[in-house]
Amino acid sequence: MADFDAGPGAARLADPARSWPGAQHGSADVARSREGRLDRLHRRAPSWAVLAICCVAQFMVVLDVSIVNVALPQMRERLGLTVTGQQWVVNAYTLTFAGLLMLGGRAGDLFGRRRVFLVGLAMFTGCSLLGGLAANGTWLIVARAAQGVGGAVLAPSTLSLLTSTFVDPQDRRKALGAWSATAASGAAIGVLAGGVLTDLLDWRWVLIVNVPIGIVLLAAAVVVLRESRAVGAPKSLDLPGAVTITAGLAILVYAIVSTDTHPWGSAHTVVALLVGVALIAGFLFIEARVAPEPLVPLGVFRRRAVAVANVIAIAVGASLFGVYFFLSLYIQQVAGASPLQGGVDFLPAGLSTMAAALVGTRLVARIGPRRQLVLGPLVAAVGVAWLAALPFGGSYATHVLGPLLLFGIGLGLSFVPMTIAATTGVPVHQAGLASGLINTTRQVGGAVGLAAMATIAASTAVHRVASGVSQGAALTSGYDEAFLISAVLLGMGAVLALLLPASVGAPHRADAAVSAAAHAG
Repeated sequence: MADFDAGPGAARLADPARSWPGAQHGSADVARSREGRLDRLHRRAPSWAVLAICCVAQFMVVLDVSIVNVALPQMRERLGLTVTGQQWVVNAYTLTFAGLLMLGGRAGDLFGRRRVFLVGLAMFTGCSLLGGLAANGTWLIVARAAQGVGGAVLAPSTLSLLTSTFVDPQDRRKALGAWSATAASGAAIGVLAGGVLTDLLDWRWVLIVNVPIGIVLLAAAVVVLRESRAVGAPKSLDLPGAVTITAGLAILVYAIVSTDTHPWGSAHTVVALLVGVALIAGFLFIEARVAPEPLVPLGVFRRRAVAVANVIAIAVGASLFGVYFFLSLYIQQVAGASPLQGGVDFLPAGLSTMAAALVGTRLVARIGPRRQLVLGPLVAAVGVAWLAALPFGGSYATHVLGPLLLFGIGLGLSFVPMTIAATTGVPVHQAGLASGLINTTRQVGGAVGLAAMATIAASTAVHRVASGVSQGAALTSGYDEAFLISAVLLGMGAVLALLLPASVGAPHRADAAVSAAAHAG
């Protein structure tokens, strides 16, 4: 390839056969010529194009966690979903995404981030189409699970490609801020988009909408992105670890959500819980003793900042999933709003989350990650505690708007310092591990937390109906219980942030910490 360094003219002199139209080319020459053209094209691609592709791809992945929420009542009606089935439309995606996210990151390091990005995006797009064509609930849930696999392959590559493009710390911090803002706002914007598509078209479009976007992104990625691999990448993938943790979490969630028909003390529930716990224990054994390249080297949790940040991520994930799931149901099933109105009602949360994430990227350099990681969950907890007082027949302006704004601001302030705390002080070769881990625990917290809160909310509603309360009032009481649990979890997260080492909270180290967090993935 040295002959290309002097330019096209030198390339033709080095290989005269290229100078003549119609000349016969060997396969090696043709391959080198194509590779050279791609290299020159990639070098000309502006960095903003890479940023746009990575942000849109990550936005799609996060969006699909919540875009189905507003469409759930219509899905239930058209496909005959049960209450438990509604949860699985959300959790099937979340569990495969969370369980395989670390494996997706390792695959990018091993096989090339651009290549894995393209594979993940193609799978995500294709499974979105399959879900949109679902003829029954089982088909839809399986498609959502497969879509989560595609998301787990795709998501880690977005951050890795981003950080390999922006090498200057200041540019990287700005890019990370844009990436975090789009990711942070995805959940709320997803509810808005879901409402618009469900009301104006049909529930199927909340999934099919990914298809044209995915096709355009695939075409752009082929042109713009350059291949890269991590230095010292693992030589093998820990498939047994990925399978056991995904299966263990899925069975654990199944045991929790099935308690609406099988009591906690029943053999069905006890056996399911034991199997789930056994699989998770098997995962820990594989990581500690068996896997040559473990997905999660357990020694990373000896770092207090990593352990604390991941526990906070569990609380934040559970609250995020719970608030959007239950408030979506309240707005439509209790307040009687249309899907479109329900989506519009969530817009303040999305805008406040995005604005707070952008401000938080600058604020963290002034007050430090530790203080901001106390402030963010605390503000969100106040908003959700206010939401826990939601009355039957309450008004949006009085009882919903204010809590949503506070919740969105708190979330937006939390994401960047949470990532910083999880990666500060981690050796360079474990930066990707630490970043992937914080995303995984947030998704796991969301899946398990939603299952637990849905069980409690359903139980509360059943008891209230049995005591003579109307169905709408009973549902509201159940949702209030879920909101209260979310507020408590966020408050505990704010308190836990005080346990972070003082060095993590030092404002003068924030820029370096942001740079380290950006390297993750």
